[in-house]
Amino acid sequence: MAGRLWNSFKIAFTMYSRIPVPEAQWTEENTSYTMCFFPFIGAVIGAVTWGLFLLKEYLLGRGFVFGDFFFTVLMVLVPIFITGGIHLDGFMDTQDALGSWQPKEKRLEILKDSHAGSFAVLSCGVYLLAYIGVYSALTAYSVRVTALSFLLSRTLSGLSVLCFPQAREEGKSLTASFSAHAAKNTGRAVLGIYLVLLCFIIIEAGRYAGVSVILAAGLMYGYYYRMCIKKFGGMTGDLAGYFLQMCELFMAAAAVVTDVFVKGFGL
Repeated sequence: MAGRLWNSFKIAFTMYSRIPVPEAQWTEENTSYTMCFFPFIGAVIGAVTWGLFLLKEYLLGRGFVFGDFFFTVLMVLVPIFITGGIHLDGFMDTQDALGSWQPKEKRLEILKDSHAGSFAVLSCGVYLLAYIGVYSALTAYSVRVTALSFLLSRTLSGLSVLCFPQAREEGKSLTASFSAHAAKNTGRAVLGIYLVLLCFIIIEAGRYAGVSVILAAGLMYGYYYRMCIKKFGGMTGDLAGYFLQMCELFMAAAAVVTDVFVKGFGL
């Protein structure tokens, strides 16, 4: 059992990040708990993001002024560097499919197309600009909640893999294969525990901002489910990547906006 868990851990980091780990044995048994370790990648991203913010504050306090924009861009790039852009790729593919206004079958074909269309490029540019705008307003208070949000987005994304109907049959996509071979009851239970713990931790860390982050994640998750079923007949790996990217942007925006209003009203 320990060996299976260790291999699932390595597979999660190999598949969803560029963090070097020992080579894993890719068998059906070893992939069964992969989703249980998916949020751990979010923990790494959150720690690096928070660390960069603290580094900026530390250097500023000692007279080393790099400018807020420099560190803002670095923090925006952290998830892309650590994941290799796998989720951003899914976001772009999904934007191409949604922007095509084609029938469901055609949208699924567009998701599989490795070429980026105009909707993907434009959406990616707008997304990154929005992220830079949000991150430029991060404070020592809101950055804590934002760092934790990377775990929450991956917990919800993992639950969607284990709970949502698949748009493609087993064997026709890696996500469908993961879902088919997963120890679903165990994975749902573990991710459910993560979800409850994260909600308490985020509220404790951010108070009003924490509540708004959880609400933003919940609303995005509801939209994600409805969009998957209505537009694609189920979820795919690309759609999971789309959700993760959008969820993280909306959670960061919720933390920043709430922090501004809380300070403005003196709460």
